[in-house]
Amino acid sequence: MRQNMRLTILGSGTSTGVPQVGCTCPTCSSADPRDKRLRCSSLLEVDGCRILFDCGPDFRAQMMGVPFAQIDGVLITHEHYDHVGGLDDLRPFCKFGDVDVYAEDYCMERLRQRIPYCFTPKERRYPGVPGINLVQVCPNEPFIVGDKVKVLPFRVMHGGLPILGYRIGGLVYITDMKTIPTESLAAVRGAEVLVVNALRHLEHNSHQTIEDAIEFAKSMKVRETYLIHMSHHVLPHEQEEAKLPPHFHLAYDGLVINIPCGK
Repeated sequence: MRQNMRLTILGSGTSTGVPQVGCTCPTCSSADPRDKRLRCSSLLEVDGCRILFDCGPDFRAQMMGVPFAQIDGVLITHEHYDHVGGLDDLRPFCKFGDVDVYAEDYCMERLRQRIPYCFTPKERRYPGVPGINLVQVCPNEPFIVGDKVKVLPFRVMHGGLPILGYRIGGLVYITDMKTIPTESLAAVRGAEVLVVNALRHLEHNSHQTIEDAIEFAKSMKVRETYLIHMSHHVLPHEQEEAKLPPHFHLAYDGLVINIPCGK
């Protein structure tokens, strides 16, 4: 029988991280460790598998305090640097074997262009580079990670850029969403836990605001919602958290969320 899933938030910040370099605003100056936000990534443990959501430029630092063990799959939401800039740092985990990285075809092509040495065929691989297998996925076409964990990718829109959200059992993970097509709503509806981006209060052309995220989660009738991909324009953690309605939470780096196995 499947055990509950365990999600560790490795990074809950936006592309600049928090504190933002050179800023002295109340959030950037906060002494609360929950206001120190690395770039967005999370690690899911389920059925003996470890699945990483995105692999940004802070990946090495994020994994220093995590038990060293095999990563069975990396689920890429989209090509932006703050979500893929740490792929080279997968190399220590290749001691367990090549790492499968799941992405859409357009994203795979851009990764090959930017860091081609990471995707060299094994027989021509330079010693020391990571061993990464790119695996193409498509929205609404489920796939299996580690021979046992079913993953459903679905389409969301990052402004004008089509990207992916993912559902695994009772967990839905979305980042960098501005809007979501009607045909993707069924993948989110009724989740036990929704992890979703909420950049700030002020409107943005390609990200949800906190208010957008709350309205979206309520409409999807999810049980608990955790906000990620937050900028320094969000109030310090304790103040912002106090303003949220019941069953909504500000995620923070190092937070562990236990998720019922769901459907």
